[in-house]
Amino acid sequence: MTIPIPFRLFALGGASLALFAASLSASIPPPPSAVELAQQGDDLAWSITEDLTTEIGPRMAGTEAEAAARKWAIARLQAMGFADVREEPFDMPTWVRGAEEAWLTSPFLPQKLSITALGTSASTGPKGIEGDIAYFKNFDALLAAPDHLVKGRIVFIDHQMVPTQDGSGYGAYGRARFIGANVAAKKGAIATVIRAIGTDDHRNPHTGGTNFEAGVAPIPAGAISNPDADQLVRQWKRARLMRKSETPLGYIAEPLRMKLILTPQNLGIRKSGNVIAEVPGSDRGASPVIIACHLDSWDLGTGAIDDAAGCGIITAAAKHVMTAGQPRRTIRILWAGAEEVGVFGGKAYFERHGEQKHAVALESDFGADRVWRIDFKLPDSAKPLADRLAAAVAPFGVVRGRQPASGGADIGALVAAGVPTIDLAQDGTRYFDLHHTPDDTLDKIDPVQLRQNVAVWSATLAILANSSDAELP
Repeated sequence: MTIPIPFRLFALGGASLALFAASLSASIPPPPSAVELAQQGDDLAWSITEDLTTEIGPRMAGTEAEAAARKWAIARLQAMGFADVREEPFDMPTWVRGAEEAWLTSPFLPQKLSITALGTSASTGPKGIEGDIAYFKNFDALLAAPDHLVKGRIVFIDHQMVPTQDGSGYGAYGRARFIGANVAAKKGAIATVIRAIGTDDHRNPHTGGTNFEAGVAPIPAGAISNPDADQLVRQWKRARLMRKSETPLGYIAEPLRMKLILTPQNLGIRKSGNVIAEVPGSDRGASPVIIACHLDSWDLGTGAIDDAAGCGIITAAAKHVMTAGQPRRTIRILWAGAEEVGVFGGKAYFERHGEQKHAVALESDFGADRVWRIDFKLPDSAKPLADRLAAAVAPFGVVRGRQPASGGADIGALVAAGVPTIDLAQDGTRYFDLHHTPDDTLDKIDPVQLRQNVAVWSATLAILANSSDAELP
């Protein structure tokens, strides 16, 4: 008869038993690492992105859709086995868009423009407004203009953003959207329209927030698509050659006129919130690693690249690290709320947790394409750690950057307070073709690039979550 293994082991001598145990353990392969799990084709990031954009869709901050997304997120994170999954609510002012129409009305035949309101835009009222256009080739030209060239007019700010791998043009071109309406309002404009902050040639205007200083009355503010901006510029140039009247100093040109209907509403203070989950570390005294994305989106598309994919990427990486074995440090996952309209979630997190020591902070909020560069802003004690991280991601085609990491919007307050940060820079060449447009949909995500992104995040997070106190605070 066959003797059961326990009885056979009992019959063996000590040396034989040790040899048998060593042989048995050698035949059991080690558990897969987080990186290996990320490369096995279990596309958790894709699944999260697909499900969130399919089942919830657009998630405008402060709305019922964003509240539904938080409920969805809590259920999903709990189902994935994360610990201490919770919502941390906060209050925020809520703005929603209404009717959006614009026309060039004279001196040529009326032509309709593709327009969208910018966040915090004032309303024109349902009947709209009409006025002469004051043209400025860029934001700096508006800034330098005397008030009399602006007062009583609809300001148009022209510019043509160009694509870059690192998205570095956004800050310079984005000023027209960030504060252009505020500058125009202070100079007496009745409305502002900008060439959309985007690099595509589709008739999809790019939305986004604009900001008014305290004491400055908001004015209607919108963005038109690049092809429509081109048309406006052509008409403006031709109108400049058309004589309206003669003066001793020369002729006065025919004005280019626009009619604008934007009817957004301010709904007052509404609820938003952050969703937080954790991978508990084995050393509860060690400071946590925080990884962030934002759950809300603008309302024109389904928010796939901005930022459902970011939530998918960081969460998949955390899951792979957790599956590979308990890390030393706790990994805290932050799905921030209300980022698009003022980084309210990031600020609320800092108000609640800012005094807690964090080892390092990372954020994914730049689409879903491949990671191509890693940047560091770490203490001097972490130089060997940075070297180890750079070596770990190099096989994925990731180069080491020379500039300090800057973090992201939702971890910005932490980084400003001195928390170390690392940037896993994604390829942004096509990001601003899609950013804040109706084209921000799931089909724009490349699964191959997304998989590389998750693998890089998994490799990075596994090392950070097992770092020593000598390397990170």
